[in-house]
Amino acid sequence: MTRLCVTLCVLLEATTVHAETLNGALTAAYRSNPILHSGRAAVRAEDENVPRTRAQMRPRVGVESYLGVQQRRSVSSAIDVNNGNVWDPSYVQSIQAGRSLPRSATLSVEQPLFDGFRATNSTHAAEAGVFAARQRLRLTEQRVLLDGVVAYTNVLRDTAVLGLHRNNVAVLDEQLRQTRERAAAGQVTVTDVAQAEARLAAGRSQAAISRATLDTSIAAYRQVIGNEPKELAPARSADRLLPKSLAEAERAAQSEHPLVLAAAHDADVADLAIRIAEAEFLPSVSMVANVFTQSDVDGRNNRAIGAQVLGRLSVPIYAGGATSARIRQAKESAGQKRFDVDVARAELTASMRSNWSALQSASAQIVAARAQIAAAERALFGVREEAKAGLRTTLDILNAQRELLSARIGLIVAQRDRVVASYTVLAVAGRLSAGSLALNVEEYDPGTHFGEVDDKWSDRFLFNGR
Repeated sequence: MTRLCVTLCVLLEATTVHAETLNGALTAAYRSNPILHSGRAAVRAEDENVPRTRAQMRPRVGVESYLGVQQRRSVSSAIDVNNGNVWDPSYVQSIQAGRSLPRSATLSVEQPLFDGFRATNSTHAAEAGVFAARQRLRLTEQRVLLDGVVAYTNVLRDTAVLGLHRNNVAVLDEQLRQTRERAAAGQVTVTDVAQAEARLAAGRSQAAISRATLDTSIAAYRQVIGNEPKELAPARSADRLLPKSLAEAERAAQSEHPLVLAAAHDADVADLAIRIAEAEFLPSVSMVANVFTQSDVDGRNNRAIGAQVLGRLSVPIYAGGATSARIRQAKESAGQKRFDVDVARAELTASMRSNWSALQSASAQIVAARAQIAAAERALFGVREEAKAGLRTTLDILNAQRELLSARIGLIVAQRDRVVASYTVLAVAGRLSAGSLALNVEEYDPGTHFGEVDDKWSDRFLFNGR
C-alpha cells in the first residue's frame, strides 16, 4: 500500500509509456477547439473591411432600365381668336390615340477623384483593425492553450488524489479490522472501534467527493481538448521557455503580450477616425458618364440615344454642427484608447508579479511537501510501533495516517500548481503559442486569407468572386 501511495504521489513526475502527452492534448485543442475556430472566423470577417474601404475610390458601374405599356390620346384644337371659344367642336383639328411599349436602358459609370482622403484613411484604419483582430486571436489562442494545460493537469491531479483516497479507505478498513480484533481481545475499548469506524466513513466520503471532482475535471477536459482523457502522461513545467528574471518577464509582458498590442492598434484606429471625420469638411470630386437609349417614350416609332460625361463637385458648407461634434467625439475616443494601452500594461505587470510569485511559491511547496511526507511516514511508523507496546492509542494512529495523506495530497497539488504557474507566466509574457511549445500542428496564418481578399476587385454576384 505504501508503494501504491508513493507511486500516486509522484504521478506528475513519473514516466508513462504510450500515454497521451500534454503537447498532444494541446495539439488536439489547437486543431479542434470551437473557440479558436470562432476567433479565426472573426479575423477573416475583419479582413473584409480592407477591400470594402478600398472600394470607395474605385469606379461604380450600374445599369438601369425599364419596360412598360403606355396608352396615349392626343387632341389637336384651333382657337377662335375673335371669341376664344375652345370648346366648340368645329374647332377640333384632330384626335390621335394609340398604345406603345416605352423602354429605356442607361449605363452609368462614376469614378471618384477626390474625397478629402476619407478612403485612404479608412483603409489605413481597416488595416489597423485587422492587426488588432490578429492580436486578439493570439490572445484567444493563449487562453485556449492555457485552459488546456489547466484541464490536463486537473485530471492528473484529481486522478492521483482519488487513488490516494481509495488507498486510504483500504488502509482504514484494515485498521478497523485490526482494532476490532484487539477490542475482542480486550486490548482496546469500543471507543477505539468507534473512532476507527468514524474515520473509515469519513474516508469513504472523501473518496466520493474526489470521484465527483475528477468527473468535473474530465468534463472540462472534454470541453477544451475535444476528446475524453484516457491514459495521461506526466505534465512537465515550461521552465525552459520562461524569461530568466522577473524584470525580463515584465518587459516581455509590456511589449509582446497581445492585449497590449491589440490596444495599441485600437489606438491607431481611433487616431485615424479623427482624420476620417475631418474629411467631412472637405469637398469631393467625381466623374460621371452615362450612356442611354430610349424607345417609344413619346409615342410609337421614336427613339433617342445619347451619352454624357459630367464632373460632380460636392462642397459641404454647414451641417448644423454635427461634423464638429463627431470630430470632438473622435478625439476623446482616441485619448481613451491611448489610456487603454497604459491600463493593459499596468494589468499585465500586476499579473506577472502575482504569477511569478505563485511559481516560486509552488516550487517551495514541493520541497516542503516532500520533507513533510518523509517526516509523516516516519511518524506513522513510530506511532504504530508504539501502539503495539501500548504507548499510543488507535486515535494516534488514525491521526498519523491522516497527516500522511494530507502531505501526499499537498505534494500532488503543489506539483500541479507548479506546472500551471509556469505556463501562466509564459502566457502573461505573451509567449504561449503553438510555435513556442513546438506542437505537432501547422500554425494558423491569418495573413493567408488577408492576402487573398486585400486587393480584390471582383463582386460575388457579377463575377462569382470570393
